[in-house]
Amino acid sequence: MFTGSPRPTLGVEWELALVDPATGDLVPRAEELIDTVAAQGLPVRLEKEFLANTIEIVTGVCDTAGDAVRDIRTAHRALEEEAARMGVALWTSGSHPTTDFRTQPLSTKPHYAEILERTQYWGKQMLIWGLHVHVGVRDKERVWPIIDGLMTLMPVMLAYSASSPAWMGDDTGYASNRSMLYQQLPTAGIPYAFDSWADYESFMRDQEASGVVSHTGSMHFDIRPACEHGTIEVRVCDAPTTLWELSALVAFMHCAVVYFDRLLDAGRRPPQLPYWHHVENKWRAARYGDEALIITDADTNEALVGDVLEEWVGRLEPVAQDLGCVEELNLMRRLRETRPGFARQRDLHAATGDWAAVVHATVAQLRAEIDGTER
Repeated sequence: MFTGSPRPTLGVEWELALVDPATGDLVPRAEELIDTVAAQGLPVRLEKEFLANTIEIVTGVCDTAGDAVRDIRTAHRALEEEAARMGVALWTSGSHPTTDFRTQPLSTKPHYAEILERTQYWGKQMLIWGLHVHVGVRDKERVWPIIDGLMTLMPVMLAYSASSPAWMGDDTGYASNRSMLYQQLPTAGIPYAFDSWADYESFMRDQEASGVVSHTGSMHFDIRPACEHGTIEVRVCDAPTTLWELSALVAFMHCAVVYFDRLLDAGRRPPQLPYWHHVENKWRAARYGDEALIITDADTNEALVGDVLEEWVGRLEPVAQDLGCVEELNLMRRLRETRPGFARQRDLHAATGDWAAVVHATVAQLRAEIDGTER
């Protein structure tokens, strides 16, 4: 049952991992760090994730992107301080560039062991980290029309969060190898098109009857309803490697949901694309990142993803004014100029020949943001 949210509230989940500060290798000590820091009374929850090296920072219910990122920054500072005492460092990206996935232990959640038992080799490859953003929606009948609109922006969100070009020491040629890995799971990937909430409920009843949901807990669509929270959850993004990029992406998603909700208020349905357009757009964004040429309408017209980004930042600015996140939304323009994480990682690897140097650079960037030496 979709509970509905009276306001377009915001919740953010950001996944990070622990690495050895000397080697850049992943370290499976997340539970120890979580137990220590959670006792400090932070304004967020700290959750164990699929792998024992991973921490998920989960905000409470927030009103603005600024509020959410402020709480994440507070938690991140506490984690950084305790991690340093433990002799480990915080790092994040869509995937780790060198670690062999076969060496990483799972966390102790039984749910994850069940998923791994079902998915076997493909599930073992989930050495990946992401960003999930929840936005409150007041009525269930609005959910799928808004998701239709968000799916037209899905390649923008993926392209500008892409931060996973390397895998087990090799450049994959993809901007977001994470998105390619994750969609191997049987309940992950692009959502099906539903004409109504009743259609979605019928679909979920079929999933329960066939045992699909009992194995996974839920459908892991790139964008999905989160019924218990009364939100739409956008899950397509790689984990951004800096807090300012996280701010930009969160504001963009928040504004987009509210924009499409207001279209419905005006009696207009958000734009829709055929399913195969979404499949192609996701692949192009994952492969080429911010250099992708994406399909923009049902007539199969195309545009550079950066031009689509610029158009939508302008279109969303009035909404950002109302939501108090103009500054954060305009960071999307900065992200366009500096290029997403995958491009910066690739440039550094070209200069150093060392993917470990890329890990160390991300650790240093995160720490500099917390110290206030980088903006």
